[in-house]
Amino acid sequence: MRTKIYIGLAVMVTAFYSCDSHTYEEIEEQQVIVGKVTYEANVKSIINSNCVSCHAVGEVAGYTPLTTYEEVKYAMATKDLLSRVQRENSEAGVMPQTGRMPQSKVDVIVQWYEDGLLEN
Repeated sequence: MRTKIYIGLAVMVTAFYSCDSHTYEEIEEQQVIVGKVTYEANVKSIINSNCVSCHAVGEVAGYTPLTTYEEVKYAMATKDLLSRVQRENSEAGVMPQTGRMPQSKVDVIVQWYEDGLLEN
């Protein structure tokens, strides 16, 4: 009986110490971009997957659509979009409202801005 208890205890201790917890950001592959970041090649997919569900005509935030290059560029210039995607979850105005994007995606948007908001 004791042997079963010791074996069970050893299995539990091993399982406990072998568990490793990581956030998605810690295990996500970093995107390496060679050359200038462009909207079509690098930013559009990030905006489409994180912003368009709310920021499209007819949606809750349709008053600031982000469905085209021109709309996203305009939001960067006039709607504080760059600042809002860089905010932490605890800060007012963070975008998306469902939670901050992984840092690697934010970095691509920041680099796009620094490279001159190129379309292609």
